[in-house]
Amino acid sequence: MRYLAVIGLLAAASALVVGKDKFPVQKYENMLTEQTLINLEKSWNEALIANDLTAVDRILAEEWTGIDFRGAAVSKEETLAQLRSGESRNEFVELGDMNVRVYGDTAVVMGTDTEKSIYQGQNSSGRYAFIDVFVKKDGRWQAVASQSTKIAPTWLDLPIPTK
Repeated sequence: MRYLAVIGLLAAASALVVGKDKFPVQKYENMLTEQTLINLEKSWNEALIANDLTAVDRILAEEWTGIDFRGAAVSKEETLAQLRSGESRNEFVELGDMNVRVYGDTAVVMGTDTEKSIYQGQNSSGRYAFIDVFVKKDGRWQAVASQSTKIAPTWLDLPIPTK
């Protein structure tokens, strides 16, 4: 009887150890994925500033759709054509904090940026909040959907009157 009790305790302890080991591994993998996606966001912005259409093309999945700050949907091809023509471009981008949520082979990145930019021939500089959805396809992450909202200036952003 004691023999069976010892075997039962050993089996239960080994299950706890195996279960315990899985959590740190998963947490570590998620941290690596989060950093990979933050780096991909940085690379995407660097590619936009450098007008590196090859890099932008690689980051955006063929089915990528963006919702611009005015609420209009744009396709990958429309975006690449605007970048190619110079009609849209980023001259400067400073990324703010980003929050990454990973759901298996899908991830959502939410963040902010401050940019000096031209969009469809108009000055679009300002602060933005964005959401990008990524899917891991063929071993690499690609953006499949994006949405950007221009953050309205607050009274803190206004110049202080001198009189």
